[in-house]
Amino acid sequence: MQPYLLPYIGYFQLINCVDKFVVYDNIQYSKKGWINRNRILVNGRDDYFTIPLKKDSDFLNVNQRFIADSYAKEKNKIITRINELYKKAPQYQIISPLIAEVFNAEFDNLFEFILNSLKKICAFLEIKTELILSSEISIDHSLKAQDKVIALCKKLNATHYLNPIGGTELYSKSVFKENNIELNFIKSNDIEYPQFNYDFMPWLSIIDVLFFNSKQDIQQFLNSYTIH
Repeated sequence: MQPYLLPYIGYFQLINCVDKFVVYDNIQYSKKGWINRNRILVNGRDDYFTIPLKKDSDFLNVNQRFIADSYAKEKNKIITRINELYKKAPQYQIISPLIAEVFNAEFDNLFEFILNSLKKICAFLEIKTELILSSEISIDHSLKAQDKVIALCKKLNATHYLNPIGGTELYSKSVFKENNIELNFIKSNDIEYPQFNYDFMPWLSIIDVLFFNSKQDIQQFLNSYTIH
């Protein structure tokens, strides 16, 4: 999977479900998507928080991008904003220090920052899956899309590959089967919980889930999915 900044709970369901989770660090950075931004609850609606990046080529990989110098000051604004928004949430006292720890991490490399945040959340939720960097696996890294995934699976002696349900248009079960790999897709069940008195806003950053739910409830959410 691509590295995402404090992604939605479905990302952690996938990590929790597998034996090994390969994080793409040598994949091209994209401004669109969730690599250095995500959504939180703001007065009943969703709004973004973003890690600012140094200006650089749009063709660089994620592990070649760096966090802007301005982040040293901006991180305090991000932390303060999140605390103000969630200070009345039931898990605030437990989660606020964890969120501050994530945003205060002293990494200037974007990928290292994201990887650290994934490890912090996994540790809190007691997810013990091994996280592996794609660049450290000896394959032909010029391969793209499905071919690259199959090469990674073979190198790791994988017999089963699990991908989010959105991958049904990207990957072919028959092609994986030809390579002696079973392909399945994980689909999150509808997960809903009280967000103050607002109408429920689904699939926000894991930040939202953490503030509103106990660790035990979230661990149950991690198993709330179907395999296709």
